[in-house]
Amino acid sequence: MTVTIGRRELLAALGGAAAAWPLAARAQQPAMPVIGFLHPASPDAYAERLRAFRQGLKDAGFIEGENVAIEYRWADNQIDRLPALATELVRRQVAVIVAATTSAAFAAKTATTTVPIVFSSPPRSGRAWSCRQPRPAGR
Repeated sequence: MTVTIGRRELLAALGGAAAAWPLAARAQQPAMPVIGFLHPASPDAYAERLRAFRQGLKDAGFIEGENVAIEYRWADNQIDRLPALATELVRRQVAVIVAATTSAAFAAKTATTTVPIVFSSPPRSGRAWSCRQPRPAGR
């Protein structure tokens, strides 16, 4: 049995395959990791430190928009919004939550037990501790 195909049908089939190829290739690429960034202030008040944060990521090989995405959540100085914002980040399935303050870290801790939380204590104290463990006595 011989199957014949006309020139137009052949070109249409090849054109469809060529259009679908990039979609299939993209579907096989791993998803870009997402960092959740949680802060109780507004981005305007934190601009300089945010630049330093992005530079630190870049120095470690993570470039926003190229090989990592960052989801920012700002409470605009309304601390009571932090738990809901942390929950949003967890629902977004971020790989890690960066909590810029202690209050943001505890809001993130309340929102998840599975997503890693990275934070530092306020600069004036010079300490960092684990949210999972009680703070050491005398601190």
